[in-house]
Amino acid sequence: MDKGQKPEIEKKDVIVIGGGLSGLSAAKLLKESGLNVLVLEARDRVGGRTLTVKGPEFQYVDLGGAYVGPTQNSILRLAKELGVKTHLVNEKERLIHYYKGKTYPFRGPFPPAWNPIVYLDYNNLWRTLDRMGKEIPADAPWTAQHATQWDNMTMKELIDKHCWTRTAKNFATLFVNVNVTSEPHEVSALWFLWYVKQCGGTKRIFSTSNGGQERKFMGGSGQISERIADRLKGNVHLNQPVIKLLQTPAGVCVETLTGNKYEAAYAISAIPPGLSMSLHYEPQLPPVRNQMIQRVPMGSIIKCMMYYKRTFWREKGYCGTMMIEDEDSPISMTLDDTKPDGSYPCIMGFVLARKARDLINLTKDERKKRICQIYAKVLGTNEALHPVHYEEKDWCEEQYSGGCYTAYFPPGTFCQFSRVLREPFGRLFFAGTETATRWSGYMDGAVQAGERAGREVLHAMGKVSQSKIWKEDVESQEVPAEPITTSFLEEHLPSVPAFLTMIGVSFAFITTAAALGSGILKTNSRLRLFH
Repeated sequence: MDKGQKPEIEKKDVIVIGGGLSGLSAAKLLKESGLNVLVLEARDRVGGRTLTVKGPEFQYVDLGGAYVGPTQNSILRLAKELGVKTHLVNEKERLIHYYKGKTYPFRGPFPPAWNPIVYLDYNNLWRTLDRMGKEIPADAPWTAQHATQWDNMTMKELIDKHCWTRTAKNFATLFVNVNVTSEPHEVSALWFLWYVKQCGGTKRIFSTSNGGQERKFMGGSGQISERIADRLKGNVHLNQPVIKLLQTPAGVCVETLTGNKYEAAYAISAIPPGLSMSLHYEPQLPPVRNQMIQRVPMGSIIKCMMYYKRTFWREKGYCGTMMIEDEDSPISMTLDDTKPDGSYPCIMGFVLARKARDLINLTKDERKKRICQIYAKVLGTNEALHPVHYEEKDWCEEQYSGGCYTAYFPPGTFCQFSRVLREPFGRLFFAGTETATRWSGYMDGAVQAGERAGREVLHAMGKVSQSKIWKEDVESQEVPAEPITTSFLEEHLPSVPAFLTMIGVSFAFITTAAALGSGILKTNSRLRLFH
């Protein structure tokens, strides 16, 4: 090229901004529909919020999104097509609930409560969250009957309103931390209720067996993005942060930080909503979308992998799942991350929400030491103090993610702004797991959103009808879903205030009956004396 000559503008049918799972799913679908597609990725790798790293100390490890389970049929179908198999996360032995300095082994999705008042409080909490969630349409949460009221409420306010015991309030806080990597006071109750509902309810989202954390991918989840990129045959450009998107009546022009320019008929944005503020738009974004992208922060998490010589926790009868309620503990939740053949014994731990932000300024070795110390306390052995290797990923520092797992909506924002999450802007369409209506925040939601955005483009081109934009995947035969059941007692046991009211009414009745009985006896005595 002669000096001073402008570089040739690369022309495509569709440009996808973001080479994560959602953007690549969109690109794959469009390529298979016969279109010429280009993916522009800011990082030096594909995968977005999934990240599989390889090394001799651990063979491979997922430092980003990793877990899949029943009803996540889009990601399971895609993985099967690409030849990526799943394996079960170990939960053969007992789980642990660590509370007030003591270890309580249990089985099932939630820790049991031996105190009957606490049990009623727990039961009412899960029942209330699920009942409220049923009122919220997954595809249009702003239309729920109580949308405005619940949106103006934080999850902390909802928890304080419905939980009467400190034990239930503490675990409800952990439940929010684990599921959305945020604090209860930070998130809209409407958004959180919707989030849990579109993942199948409280038991489905929180469980390992028959839940969202049941399985992982053999070889790591990052393979899925890498294999899609291989199929796109050079049409994925790395190290290309997009800085400008120009729309004309004829198409779009995209410019990257490196000075490269690309033209296409349509574009798909598959990056977290908040990151789209870094782009310059001509014409400018619609007002409500421009306001929305300023209001959706990302969750905070450091994912920590502690490797040991052997799975000593299994020898003690524990599966490796620990729910830790301790203000001094950096870790809130763990899962066994040992390879399915028993090699590379490992405990995966989440440092979540406020704790992630508190521990960011520590060194890696300092975090490692504090994590080992809490594992030793919870598991009751000093063997936990002597790992053979440690890996971690601080997603808060990721420039092109901003955090993990997903963007969240603070109070007072979801009802008004969620309606524009998927709304196209001219020739620009929107993907990303935040725009999904099922398993949003997970890999499955990323695939659903990417493929939906791809079909929206096909519809705009006149290639598919509007009725084909949304497509429901059939249930995975390899990972079937067992129904989530609710017992008669779970459905009908009273809440703590209802129970106390019943006790009060019963006491009043007994007192009144006793008083009446005493009065009748006295009257009869007088009558006998009179006669």
